[in-house]
Amino acid sequence: MTAFASRVLDWFSNNGRTELPWQQNPSPYRVWVSEIMLQQTQVNTVIPYYQRFMQRFPTVEDLASADIDQVLHLWSGLGYYARARNLHKAARSIVEIHQGIFPASVEALNELAGIGRSTAGAIAALVMHIRAPILDGNVKRVLTRYYAVEGWPEQSSIKTQLWDIAESSTPHERVADYTQAMMDLGSMVCTRSKPNCTACPLRSGCKALREAAIGRYPTRKPRKILPIKSITMFVIQNDAGEVLLEKRPPTGIWGALYSLPESSSNTSPPELSHISVSSAGDSKMDPIRHSFSHFHLDITPIKLRGLRKPDEVADSDRWLWYPLDHSLEVGLAAPVKKLLTTLAKG
Repeated sequence: MTAFASRVLDWFSNNGRTELPWQQNPSPYRVWVSEIMLQQTQVNTVIPYYQRFMQRFPTVEDLASADIDQVLHLWSGLGYYARARNLHKAARSIVEIHQGIFPASVEALNELAGIGRSTAGAIAALVMHIRAPILDGNVKRVLTRYYAVEGWPEQSSIKTQLWDIAESSTPHERVADYTQAMMDLGSMVCTRSKPNCTACPLRSGCKALREAAIGRYPTRKPRKILPIKSITMFVIQNDAGEVLLEKRPPTGIWGALYSLPESSSNTSPPELSHISVSSAGDSKMDPIRHSFSHFHLDITPIKLRGLRKPDEVADSDRWLWYPLDHSLEVGLAAPVKKLLTTLAKG
C-alpha cells in the first residue's frame, strides 16, 4: 500500500462518512442509484431525492417496471435528466438481460446505459469490493492538487494521466473504504473553494500546497461565451385552471419531460388542432432565464385561455391538462415547474 493510500485510509477511519442513506444496507442497486444522482450534484441536495426515489422504487425490478413519467417526476429538480432516462433504461437491461442481478465486473457494468468507467468502478469497489479506481469530480480535485497536474481535467491527455495516477494509488486492501475516503476527502476537506488544508491527511506531500497554488488546481475549463436563445412559452389554462402541457421528444433538451407549448414567435402559439385559444385577462408573466451548460435560454411566458374544440380528440400520449396542485405525477422541465408554481400562487 502506498503512503498516499495509507494516509487516506487512516483519515477515513476517524473522519469518513458512514451514515449516508445509501451506506445503510448497501447493495449494488442502492449504491448505483446514489452514484448516478451524485453526478454533478452535491450530497445534501441528493439525500431527499434519493430517499423518495428508494421509497417508490426499492428494487431494480420496481424501477424497471415503472413508467418513465413516474421516474422523471421523482427526478424533477435534480437536473441533467438524461441520468434518469438512462437509469430507467439500465434497470430494464439488468432485469431483462441479467435476470435482475448486477454484473460483477467493471467492464460489464460500464456497458449499462449511463454508467461510465468511474461510476462502474465506484459500484464495484463500494459493494463488490473489487479493486477499481474512480475519477469523479472530488477525486480529480484531490489528485490534481496533490500532484500539481496542469491542464483541464476533461482534456483527453490530462484525463488519461489522472486515470493512471488513480490506478496506481488505489490499494489492494480496503478498496471500499479507500473509494469512499477519496470521495469524502474531496467533498469535505479538499473542497472547490476554501479547502481545509490543515485538516488534510495529504498536506505534507501536496505539491499545490507547497507551491501556495491551491487555487490553480484543477485547471478551469477554457472560458466560452455562451450564446443566448429566446423562446415564448404559452401558459394555456382551461376553465378548471389546468394548464396545457406537451410531452417533449425522448431525446434532446428536457427529453421525455412535459413542457409548455412554445414558439420562436412572441405573438402566436403553435397550431393546436384540438384547442382553441384566446388571450387571457392578464397575460403578463415575468420573463425568466434558464441556463444550460452550453447556452442561456430566455423565456417569455404568455398566458392564454384554452377550450377543447368540439369533436376534436387530443393525442393523449402527447398532451395533458395539468392541475396546478402538482397532483399529477409527471416529469416537468425546471422552468416550467417554476412558472406553474408562480401561477398557482396567483
